[in-house]
Amino acid sequence: MKDQSRRDFLKKSAALGAAAVSSALYANAEPLGDLYRESELLTPPFSPAKSNQALPITGTFLDEITHDIPSQNWGEKEWDQDFRHMKAIGIDTVIMIRSGYRKFITYPSPYLISKGCYRPGRDLLELFLSLAQKYGMKFYFGLYDSGVYWDTGDMSHEIEHNRFVIDEVWENYGSRYSSFGGWYISGEISRATKGAIEAFHALGKQCKDVSGGLPTFISPWIDGKKAVMASGSKLTKEDAVSVRQHEKEWDEIFSGIHDVVDAVAFQDGQIDYDELDAFFSVNKKLADKYGMQCWTNAESFDRDMPIRFFPINFEKLRLKLEAAKRAGYDKAITFEFPHFMSPQSAYLQAGHLYDRYREYFGMI
Repeated sequence: MKDQSRRDFLKKSAALGAAAVSSALYANAEPLGDLYRESELLTPPFSPAKSNQALPITGTFLDEITHDIPSQNWGEKEWDQDFRHMKAIGIDTVIMIRSGYRKFITYPSPYLISKGCYRPGRDLLELFLSLAQKYGMKFYFGLYDSGVYWDTGDMSHEIEHNRFVIDEVWENYGSRYSSFGGWYISGEISRATKGAIEAFHALGKQCKDVSGGLPTFISPWIDGKKAVMASGSKLTKEDAVSVRQHEKEWDEIFSGIHDVVDAVAFQDGQIDYDELDAFFSVNKKLADKYGMQCWTNAESFDRDMPIRFFPINFEKLRLKLEAAKRAGYDKAITFEFPHFMSPQSAYLQAGHLYDRYREYFGMI
């Protein structure tokens, strides 16, 4: 009983002492708001004053012929709303990541349907072009992906189908929409790949020839430590490419395609955050050497989690966009706004990422 009374007395004494110290401290302290305004150390992490340290996202892929993320089953109303969300944060470029994958296609292509592709129930190409025109954006058309490259590792097979696709798309859509702003050569490679230079050059040349020189771009990936199969259980691998080897291989690729490919947007998610500056500086140096624009494909999904794929933590996205700014990149696009940054995404976290992005850039 005496022990219990003693413990109670000590607790009360400690509490009173802490309150007295706290009162003395706060009596001489500045208001918290003043501290946040005047102290650099206490600047809120999303202060608009820091936004000039990062390259803003001004373009996004549109992925509705999905490969490893789910369809959101949007109709015209939802897509219109999403274009408004994009416009609100300064996005001026939308890219259909692929016009078809294997048998599923985005528009009723007479050629691809004759080759066994399924006739789509709606024309997404027409919808995206009309919405881009409505909101003053440029639309880039992503070429058809037969899937043969992913099965064989040889890109040369992609040339034949796309010869017909390029012609029919320009004739039926490109000449009717002023929003049709360019072409995305959708084959994704990371290193010296069989048939890549020949395929990129042939497709880039045809895109430019048929459209009067509209720009083309590619979005390869870096064969870094996080370049693992999405279907696997590992998050990293040991045999990552070195910066020196990456530079050597892409010097050779750029030398063979720079006359018909205007921009390169390397995906930024396969390397670690402390490797960004090294790889980004090489990418910019090579792009400058060959007169190409250097964009970043700032992935807005997280590769660091065993569950694939969820919207990325804003702090990670910030690190990547700040590295792109330091490297002097020309433009930032993302894969991809509708799933991973949109307030109406199926992922609740995407809307929060949208809000954190807007806070950082002083939009709210």
